[in-house]
Amino acid sequence: MTTKAPSSVKPIADKALEKIAYAAVSSIPTLEPHDQDRLGYNVWRWLKEKRDSLEQSVHNAGARLLITEQEALGKIRASLRQQGIEL
Repeated sequence: MTTKAPSSVKPIADKALEKIAYAAVSSIPTLEPHDQDRLGYNVWRWLKEKRDSLEQSVHNAGARLLITEQEALGKIRASLRQQGIEL
């Protein structure tokens, strides 16, 4: 056993794309937490690359949503706007 304290973790900046993306999907009900993680990753990738549409990114996530994709997109868009992201 070790007696050393664990390494400190530096929190991520509030304006980091990762934090914005995962906050945008935090209110989306999914079947399992990993579905929400996949959805957050795809939103982050969309924010970073902007290759496809947000709709396509949400669909490609393959997350098992407990609401419709359109409802999820509405919530994600509202959260992104609230965080200062231009759509």
